[in-house]
Amino acid sequence: MNLRLGAHVSISGGMDKAIERQEEIGGNCGQIFAGSPRTWSVSEYTDEEGQSFQDLRDEKDQNPYVIHSTYLVNLATPKDDLFEKSLNCLQAELDAAGKLGVEFVVFHPGAHTGSGRENGIERIAEGIDELDIPGNVTLLLENTAGKGTTLGRSMGELRQMIDHADTPNEKIGVCIDTCHAHAAGYELREQEGFEDFLQEIKEDVGLERIKVLHLNDSKDEKGSEKDNHEHIGDGNIGEDGFRNVVNAEEFEKLPMVLETPTSNGKSYKENLEKIKELKR
Repeated sequence: MNLRLGAHVSISGGMDKAIERQEEIGGNCGQIFAGSPRTWSVSEYTDEEGQSFQDLRDEKDQNPYVIHSTYLVNLATPKDDLFEKSLNCLQAELDAAGKLGVEFVVFHPGAHTGSGRENGIERIAEGIDELDIPGNVTLLLENTAGKGTTLGRSMGELRQMIDHADTPNEKIGVCIDTCHAHAAGYELREQEGFEDFLQEIKEDVGLERIKVLHLNDSKDEKGSEKDNHEHIGDGNIGEDGFRNVVNAEEFEKLPMVLETPTSNGKSYKENLEKIKELKR
């Protein structure tokens, strides 16, 4: 069983530190920020830094990696200045991924803030088409919890964003976050509900578009629209839900990345162990 399982780690102190942190928790794939997640600043990397990061990952067998975009990005916005800032930031993150040999950049599609669902979806597609996605990188839309005017809570909305964009299909994919899916009302715990969820993925976005899974339990009830992550098995998705997810044939080749809390005396290490326990 070649399970690709890791966590979101800090790049504080340099890129090689991220590899060390991943190794300490027992991860063999991972996710990082390319700058500060709550600002617009994105680090720039040299070819040498990129090669060194890639070489070290290969040496430690940590592949693939994901860059998670800053939380400020909102391609659905009707505001031109925010749209431009979002595009520039995402482009810088894509460029960083290109330099570092990172395979995926994942972003939250954003909120239309009153302009309407259709306008928001069109705007996201327009934004995607303005980006120059490096040859070795795939841009991933992440499903959302769906609070307020946030877009991307359903597989159908994600499909519309991809369909409306002219960017080649192979350059765009989807990242499924379990906490977000649960918050948006998808059933992950009961077998029948989980199979309905898989069916919707197949029909609306296609399994071939799912590239990465974010594994997070949820502090809140199903359909709450709240994005509050919990340790694996300790939340409302629970062990049954994650048993379904990690053993689904449809997901077996996908890298699985944890974004669980680092609280209550538990770290990523314990959460990774829990996933391995649940894997048949």
